[in-house]
Amino acid sequence: MDEIRGDEIRGKAEGTAAVPLSVLDLVTVGQGRTATQALRTSVDIAQLAERRGFHRYWVAEHHSMPGVASSSPAVILAHLAAHTERIRLGSGGVMLPNHAPLVIAEQFGTLEAMAPGRIDLGLGRAPGTDGATAAALRRTDRLNEGADDFPQQLAELTRFLDDDFPDGHPYARIHAVPGPVQATADGGVQSPARPPLWLLGSSGFSARLAGVLGLPFAFAHHFSAQNTIPALDLYRESFRPSAVLDAPYALIGVSALAADDEREARRQVLSGALSMVRLRTGRPGLVPTPEEAEAYAFSPMEREFVDSWLVNIVHGTADQVRTGLDDLAKRTGADELMITANAHGGEARLRSYELIADAYGLPTA
Repeated sequence: MDEIRGDEIRGKAEGTAAVPLSVLDLVTVGQGRTATQALRTSVDIAQLAERRGFHRYWVAEHHSMPGVASSSPAVILAHLAAHTERIRLGSGGVMLPNHAPLVIAEQFGTLEAMAPGRIDLGLGRAPGTDGATAAALRRTDRLNEGADDFPQQLAELTRFLDDDFPDGHPYARIHAVPGPVQATADGGVQSPARPPLWLLGSSGFSARLAGVLGLPFAFAHHFSAQNTIPALDLYRESFRPSAVLDAPYALIGVSALAADDEREARRQVLSGALSMVRLRTGRPGLVPTPEEAEAYAFSPMEREFVDSWLVNIVHGTADQVRTGLDDLAKRTGADELMITANAHGGEARLRSYELIADAYGLPTA
């Protein structure tokens, strides 16, 4: 494995935070807003995160969802790389079964060349969308086959990233470029370093695989909270030291939104909850305004879903969010918290990250 070190994976806690804090971006698009505005907000948040000492900034892969403009993480990350200087950038994650491993290796090799030493490659095995859209992406309706093949696809991707297929392999003479082959070619001065791999999951499958392979693991607590502790326990129990890590390293994705008062925080997260109700009932759309969410007549079943959904969103004033995040880190033993703030407008999301940074006394420059 080419030049991957644990210090490229492990973050550093800043201010009074017990663990490193990072950002997960879904590039949400609210009603009355455009994808262009949402992407500009992503740049603003990435620059704020860099300025305030957040450790990394990841972009998720989702498809066919009007309210989520993050269908092409590699493209968005290239844009963010051009507008930042230090913060780590990565995918949270690329859905490996949706893509040929060689294509991912080429895309992230290109990103590594653009922003050397700053790129993470987080991988998931879910489609990031509904079954019909997944079939369109993969050009097959045998979707379970893609998920079942995930370990083999991961091994192939790793070979392309490391440029180390054995002699006699059908791909031995195929190289992901930019990549390590440029360091070994005559006159090559390219760094052999490549992005570290992370496995993402919302159940035990990727947790166990990440542990067996000695890779860092990211768990989607923000939409699978009931599985968080079992999955982290499984990861730690399965962990085998590797060239990448000598001990487990796990981050969790957390929905959190801070506002200047409790009522405003509740208004903002309610719009996200209504958006999720519509998604779960086959009516995906743009993220509704807080006003629409407040006026919406939830059915008893929808209200039950919303109440259960909001329990796992840390929201309130900055101090309340800090307390909630600290409690979550202590309860799960997570090594890093990756915060996603889903709201209608970019202003609320920016304000949330600023308030959280202030609450922890993160750097101001």
